[in-house]
Amino acid sequence: MEAVTTSKKYEVIKEMSKKYTVQLLCKLTGVSRAGYYKWLKRLESPSLKQVEDHKIKKLIVKCHTKLKGIYGYRRVHIWLKSMHNLHINHKRVQRLMGELGIKAIIRRKRPYYGKKEAYVISGNHLNRDFQASEPNKKWVTDITYLIFNGQKLYLSAIKDLYNNEIIAYKIGRRNDLKLVMDTVKKARKKTKCKRHNASQRSRIPIYIKTI
Repeated sequence: MEAVTTSKKYEVIKEMSKKYTVQLLCKLTGVSRAGYYKWLKRLESPSLKQVEDHKIKKLIVKCHTKLKGIYGYRRVHIWLKSMHNLHINHKRVQRLMGELGIKAIIRRKRPYYGKKEAYVISGNHLNRDFQASEPNKKWVTDITYLIFNGQKLYLSAIKDLYNNEIIAYKIGRRNDLKLVMDTVKKARKKTKCKRHNASQRSRIPIYIKTI
């Protein structure tokens, strides 16, 4: 169960104050009278920033409803900028969403029953020996992901263990074998190397030997 925000408590106190004393209501809800009266004063004579916050909150609620609550504050911030040309700090969006009690709904991933891509498994040729006596003798590859404009992209890179130089890298939308092979092809084209290894540090370990 989500915690009730302080603003919501103040709203309840304001509504119930017609029947009960403010002192009693503040005690029951666990807020201070000074805080409530300060909130009430701001409510009756809001500042320019509060008026702006109120308008932004309406847009946030609109985004949350339209997209079925799947956006967190970062993606809501991007949505406000792209859809309403609203240039504000992302921390402000985070604060306003907190005041509204809005959080992104984490969707469960559905099980995939389709045909999966076959993994290419090689032996552990490096055997954790990450030292190389000459260039292009031992290469390792790894894949990480980046968040760009709210989208997940995968970065595949190949490093030469001789001097830890990044030989080649590729960015793709899928973490699959093709991404690794495209990176290898780019590295081969750059270095014209005839033999290379990719250690099991990668999610898709692969050993390739060319003739």
